Amino acid sequence: MPLVSLVIPARDEEETIGECISRSMKVFEQMGVEGEVIVADSSTDSTPEIARSLGAKVVRPEKLGYGNAYLAGFEEARGRYIVIMDGDLTYDPIEIPEFIRLLERDEADFVIGTRLKGKIEEGAMPALHRYIGNPLLTWMLNRLFGARISDSHCGMRAISKEALDRLSLRAGGMEFASEMVIEASRKKLRIREVPITYHPRKGASKLRSFSDGWRHLRFMMLYRPGPFLLLPGSVALIFGLVLTLFVMMHEPNQELRMHSLILGSMLLIMGYQTLLSGLYVGAFGKSYGVAGEGGLGKRLASYHSLEKELVIGGALLVGGVVLGSKVIFSWIDVGFGSLQEVQEAMMAMILSIMGLQTIFSAIIISLLLLRSENGNGYR
Repeated sequence: MPLVSLVIPARDEEETIGECISRSMKVFEQMGVEGEVIVADSSTDSTPEIARSLGAKVVRPEKLGYGNAYLAGFEEARGRYIVIMDGDLTYDPIEIPEFIRLLERDEADFVIGTRLKGKIEEGAMPALHRYIGNPLLTWMLNRLFGARISDSHCGMRAISKEALDRLSLRAGGMEFASEMVIEASRKKLRIREVPITYHPRKGASKLRSFSDGWRHLRFMMLYRPGPFLLLPGSVALIFGLVLTLFVMMHEPNQELRMHSLILGSMLLIMGYQTLLSGLYVGAFGKSYGVAGEGGLGKRLASYHSLEKELVIGGALLVGGVVLGSKVIFSWIDVGFGSLQEVQEAMMAMILSIMGLQTIFSAIIISLLLLRSENGNGYR
């Protein structure tokens, strides 16, 4: 059995895959260890033929995607330690021994490279990624999950087979990089960093800055919807409720503060919808299988009641319809002239919208939780 399995995702890397594999095998020889190279390939060029000719094992993922490539490679890996690295020579295989040393000495379960504490050669990383995107997403990941790393999207990593088997990895796209760190933090793995050199890529980059960044952000939101949706939704809801009630409590003969009423209504409805969106994400997280002990998904599963929420939503909707009907009859009485019951009309609108939101949200959350209760998690 090999000591090290090197898994390389590849898509049209014929220009660099040969040199990458040759360097890696030379490193294994210098280390005096048995190693294997697995190329998870989705290419349309000669990448797989080149890899096979150099002794690498080539596997074909069922689906395209960065994460899908690694998941397919992991299934074939037989080594005690798993190293992952891109095949475009942005990472140098000569760095591998330090990663393996930390694992062999039992100083870490998961080792990740850090380009930001190492060296980034000129032209290797766009300024947007180096100074904004990567630091910002790394800071968010550290704050939310306690990872304590400096470069969460470095693609050169190593992990013991035992530790890898403890991680619930399933993301198929670029968010796989974040998922691996999040899962390692949640499973209390010992994480260490190794400063490395990041080299300019040969060939066109496959990264898409904004769409890939959003995928990472969305994945963090799936694990922790609270800071992204529940907290801001609650704040907007409270401010909107206070402002709306303040206006509604004024005597009719006082000056009508229409602008305050409109603002309060907007905050109330937007905050409530954002809060409900956080519940959607929590329910999907439960269905997806990422709700931890005491997490939102678990609490939703414990306290969610479709019947109660339908009753609440129905009551809000009925209240809005009744109040709205009163306003309409008053409007008819004055011959469809100027409407004086503006505050009542706004309140009818708020109650009706929140009632419908509650009813539809109850149904959607119930369907998501039903899927998780039946054991059909998403893959």
